[in-house]
Amino acid sequence: MSISHFIKDIGRGKQGARDLNRAQAAELMGLVLDGAVPDLQLGAFCIAMRVKGETAQEMAGFLDALDSRILRIPNESAVPVVVLPSYNGARRLPLFTPLLALLLSAQGFRVLVHGGNTEDARISTEEVMRELGLTCLSALRGLNGSEVVYLKTEQLCPGLWRLLQVRRSLGLRNSGHSLAKLMNPVNGPALLVASYTHREYENSMLETLQLMRAHALLLRGTEGEPVADPRRLRKSVLLKAGVVFAENDPQDTAAIDNTAYPVGLSAAQTADYIRSLLAHPDTIPAPIKAQVEQISELALTISDAT
Repeated sequence: MSISHFIKDIGRGKQGARDLNRAQAAELMGLVLDGAVPDLQLGAFCIAMRVKGETAQEMAGFLDALDSRILRIPNESAVPVVVLPSYNGARRLPLFTPLLALLLSAQGFRVLVHGGNTEDARISTEEVMRELGLTCLSALRGLNGSEVVYLKTEQLCPGLWRLLQVRRSLGLRNSGHSLAKLMNPVNGPALLVASYTHREYENSMLETLQLMRAHALLLRGTEGEPVADPRRLRKSVLLKAGVVFAENDPQDTAAIDNTAYPVGLSAAQTADYIRSLLAHPDTIPAPIKAQVEQISELALTISDAT
């Protein structure tokens, strides 16, 4: 099905492009996720949105379309499942997303990590989690106890996975990457840890989470992952049902970091390093400890209100 009428609005360049309203964005993304858009127009959509940038209303519309198509993990407990979207992987620093998941599990929380590779040059969370012996689900099910699991995006929504894979042919990220970092694949209480790489995404992501009335922690993560930068204390915002619950803004203050990072970043080396940190809690970087405390505080507040 043609989406040329949408491309005509969004594809007029940075200054001339017109924003879509929430309903239009939902219609457009629905067609994309359903695989109804010809390849040429799909590429044009990805580039046009990349140049224009998504508004909060557009992202909310995209999430509306995704919400009606995504498969979900059930949660019948009042305690929220912590959701960690992991799509960037590691390039310069060790991949700390599995460490965050295990620290939250030690606090008694169930943790769902979802993601997938759209490039092969980085170490992925799935690889590290497998090295750690953590569960990679082959089918959707509820989480038990304080379980940590990994779930591939293609199991949640094949259409979103197809959109993410467009990066391999275009060489650029697209709206699907922002969408994946904001989606909540849990049917029941959930706390989303949403991250951005560049500051220009901060306000639009915050506004989107507010529009979606999400329980969430929003932060500038490490290399785009939903885990605090081990070297710096950075701004983070906690939201409860879309309302700002707490905000921490240390103005990118350097943290005391005596960590001896491993020489290599392979999945096996990263897993061994994470085990060493867990065995010696005093060596865990302070920003990551602070992030665990923030998530725990918000999660308990959500539980009390359920």
